[in-house]
Amino acid sequence: MKNLGNLMKQAQQMQSKMAEMQARLGDTELTGASGGGMVQVTVNGKGEMKKLKIDPSLCSADEVEVLEDLVMAAFNDAKGKIEALMQGEMQKITGGLNLPAGLKLPF
Repeated sequence: MKNLGNLMKQAQQMQSKMAEMQARLGDTELTGASGGGMVQVTVNGKGEMKKLKIDPSLCSADEVEVLEDLVMAAFNDAKGKIEALMQGEMQKITGGLNLPAGLKLPF
């Protein structure tokens, strides 16, 4: 029973650390780019777009489809950076435990 109590205590500590990490990462912003930096998208740790910067040279009627593709690519780049940062932070908290894919923490 002593081991079960310790396990529960560790789970509670991990949950607390994860909540702190999520709050901290919610304020973190990372920028993704495409088109050699002509389109830049900044997202926060919640995956919300916070800024969009488009080089004026892309703003012509015949370049609309290219611009749309560049915006999507920049957003996906920024979101990928946030996800990688979150995964790294999770590994720090879980001590490298290989948790099953899709396991949602905190509990």
